[in-house]
Amino acid sequence: MKHLPAILLLSISFQLHAQNVLHCGADEMRIATLQVNPKIATAVVERDLKLEEFTREFENSTNRGGQIMTIPVVFHVIHEYGNENISRAQILDGLSILNNTFRKTAADTADIIEAFKPIHADCEIQFALAAKDPEGNCHSGINRIASALTNVGDHQVKELIHWNPQRYLNVYIVSNAAGLAGHAVWPADADTIPEWDGIVIAHNYVGSIGTSNQTQSVVFAHECGHYLNLHHIWGGNNVPNFYYLPVGQQANCDEDDQVADTPNTIGWSSCNLSSSSCGNIVDNVQNAMDYSYCNVMFTEGQKMRMRAALNSPVAGRNNIWTTVNLIFTGVIPEPTLCAADFEADNTLICNLNGEAINFTNTSYHGGFDSLRWEFPAGDSPFSVMENPIVVYYQPGTFDVSLTIYSNGQPHQITKEDYITFLPDSSWSYPFWDWFEGSSNLNGNPWTEKSVDLNNKWELTDVASISPSHSIWVDNWDNNTITVDELYSPRLDLSSATQMRLAFKYAFAGTEESTNGNKLSVQVSRDCETNWSTRLNLSGNSLETAANQSSPFIPTADDWQQADINIPSSYLEEGFRFRFIFTSMGNNRLFVDDVNVDITAGINEEDENAIPVSLYPSPATSSVKVDYSLNDAAEIQISILDVLGKIVLYVKLEKQTVGSHSHEINLNGLSAGTYFIRLRSDKGSTLKRFVIN
Repeated sequence: MKHLPAILLLSISFQLHAQNVLHCGADEMRIATLQVNPKIATAVVERDLKLEEFTREFENSTNRGGQIMTIPVVFHVIHEYGNENISRAQILDGLSILNNTFRKTAADTADIIEAFKPIHADCEIQFALAAKDPEGNCHSGINRIASALTNVGDHQVKELIHWNPQRYLNVYIVSNAAGLAGHAVWPADADTIPEWDGIVIAHNYVGSIGTSNQTQSVVFAHECGHYLNLHHIWGGNNVPNFYYLPVGQQANCDEDDQVADTPNTIGWSSCNLSSSSCGNIVDNVQNAMDYSYCNVMFTEGQKMRMRAALNSPVAGRNNIWTTVNLIFTGVIPEPTLCAADFEADNTLICNLNGEAINFTNTSYHGGFDSLRWEFPAGDSPFSVMENPIVVYYQPGTFDVSLTIYSNGQPHQITKEDYITFLPDSSWSYPFWDWFEGSSNLNGNPWTEKSVDLNNKWELTDVASISPSHSIWVDNWDNNTITVDELYSPRLDLSSATQMRLAFKYAFAGTEESTNGNKLSVQVSRDCETNWSTRLNLSGNSLETAANQSSPFIPTADDWQQADINIPSSYLEEGFRFRFIFTSMGNNRLFVDDVNVDITAGINEEDENAIPVSLYPSPATSSVKVDYSLNDAAEIQISILDVLGKIVLYVKLEKQTVGSHSHEINLNGLSAGTYFIRLRSDKGSTLKRFVIN
């Protein structure tokens, strides 16, 4: 769980009381870094000594004040549109738990060990969501930024966005906090490197709902303790002494955390409430600065030390809670409603019988007089409930609008194409699409759903493999991470015994960036749950051409084919597949010639030895085959159905070098998809065609 040093990050995880909960072993890395960076070390030591001197004077002063100290907080959710992009409700739950710990208002304070109840402190420190941004505009207090740095979670995330740390506590919620539960920067370090000031915390350690739980929710208060100059309860990492104390060592009994009323302890990684490690009556295992994960309290001594940090000019902590700053950040006076907003627990519906969607009003800030929702195609097209439940029965893509009134003033928001209900028509195999004959991709059979607002899957005639159109995601000139999904129609594969999905694709990166792009193909039995990834293309496997200095337009040689065997367990009536393209802001991806009909062993890419063209396409009573030979050869022409069975066979005597044409009578063959194979002693070519 522990704080990460300001200079360097190290991730070490432990298993605690049957849970995969994290803390780190990074104190020694901070010390090592200070030792090898004399200028930084000198500055940190100087500031830490200054703060320690101020703390002792503050503790001995009779004029320490007794007011509530409020710290404005801004949350920066760094995400890739995954679980780490947690809800506003989960963030506010984490903030509530944090305040309960600092203000001694948690429901479980009655469970504090009797020996420590007299010194269990109301720190008179609280944290409030900022209501104004640095420019003075109405703000939700939550920024959401798409970046792959969510998977790194070190100080680099602060380069994405960093509000003035003397006015706001910057909290970064990430997917991976450098392998830790979270890490914070001590005041002395923050004063030396202010651009690193703040807290980074993994999403599953924020609050007790959503992706987190009650046990892991204690991390936030622990990191805020470090932010306010608390060390671990067993001591150590006390600059300028340059020593590090790992948790759980018996030698820790001779050390101290510079707080008088926290008994010396070895430190605990489990919730052993009867522990007495250093001759105490009992250890303060429930202290927020231990590793026990049942740590829910601060002592009076810790309260005094944190309030000293907030009165010290080191890192500007003495400015952050002032009345002037609370007005600047919108914390006071009590914020009023300034913007409408909402969330839904689901925005994609696959259930043919319809589905209930739970909508939550997340408008900010303050109360409201009334509101009105609009739900086109919902069972209730209008609602005046704050958090309505709406059932959708009709396939399509629908807007949702919310208008909320406060003091007679309306605040309105419309989220376009917010709810997507996939078409309920069932297609039987074989299924193919060359993306011809339509001017709009979104609709039957395909459904596009972009997680971001930057671009989406679209039809294009810029390039294709056959005949003149394909689909693409055009990320040229886009410099943000994007996630774009494309859903297939519902396919009835219940009568199949084997099946394969194949498509062709082309992609090139830019000269500036080649990493972070991925095309995934997932399959599902019912589209509701259990999407299974059957293919991930990234790096060299995705790039079919060299990096480009201009928008990518593939040539015929730039296309590659991907083949996926569909597991037999997915050959059901409700089968769907989807393409998911994740891009870090790069170039263009093209996809063409998608089909679900080919069994394993039939691969057009492996059979392309003879140049062949077919027409008309689609065919009716006959098909004309044009081909070219570089060597004289005997030609065999076979027509196969989608399961690979030969349904027509023609053998041509030895053909001369040059161009040839042969017409094949198709009478007797039913409508559908077929393959035509031309074979000679030099190789073979396989082409797909359709009979209407």
